Amino acid sequence: ALFYSALLCAREMLTPEDGSADLIRALNNRLIALSFHIREYYWVDMQKLNEIYRYKTEEYSYDAVNKFNIYPDQVSPWLVEWIPPKGGYFIGNLQPAHMDFRFFSLGNLWSIVSSLATTHQSHAILDLIESKWSDLVAEMPLKICYPALENQEWKIITGSDPKNTPWSYHNGGSWPTLLWQLTVASIKMNRPEIAAKAVEVAERRIAIDKWPEYYDTKRARFIGKQSRLYQTWSIAGYLVAKQLLDKPDAARILSNDEDSEILNALSTNRKRGKKVLKKTFIV
Repeated sequence: ALFYSALLCAREMLTPEDGSADLIRALNNRLIALSFHIREYYWVDMQKLNEIYRYKTEEYSYDAVNKFNIYPDQVSPWLVEWIPPKGGYFIGNLQPAHMDFRFFSLGNLWSIVSSLATTHQSHAILDLIESKWSDLVAEMPLKICYPALENQEWKIITGSDPKNTPWSYHNGGSWPTLLWQLTVASIKMNRPEIAAKAVEVAERRIAIDKWPEYYDTKRARFIGKQSRLYQTWSIAGYLVAKQLLDKPDAARILSNDEDSEILNALSTNRKRGKKVLKKTFIV
């Protein structure tokens, strides 16, 4: 999502002229390919999960439904119970025979802000946050990812980093600085009440707790065990969120509208069939 946003910014800074024509063309091709790939293959909601649950394996062709040879047994038990009937999100990672189903807040929020997500997907991400408020917001916004890696898994993946015990730091910790990204995304989709509610939750404790870097435990009840206090980005996240809620028009300078050229290209290629994208664009 950040790479997609960076490509948009790079294109915006280029002056259309003979010397930059090839570069702009390459940027557009990369944006179209990335947009298609993420929207098509990284998206999960109840409908998509049910498709994955019934996937056939060992399919290898342009017409294969299960293009990444995902085994249905990889659908995590927690996700089957957790996914709401309304709402969806972009998964953390996708590669042959493996999917990381964790919800990563920054990637999903920035997909809304940058319009990497479609309008429908953007609303679905916010629907998910509302539906799973007690998991993702709880007593201090906002979970950096959900769920945390636990048992032996966190030790293997994090190298037993003592900061990254389950529900701490980058392993399911809660980071107040994510408030402003939530606010920009909510304002962009004309749902500022979501951000306002999260800011209200933060206000109950964050100043009393001396503006910690992050919070621990599943419901963010404790200040992080190695959390630094009076963190500039925790303070800034709160202040920016408050100011944007007071002046929502200011959020426009931070977000991107859907690109008509990308939309047209995606629409054209869907009409022709997905084979065209497969042959033409490389992510």
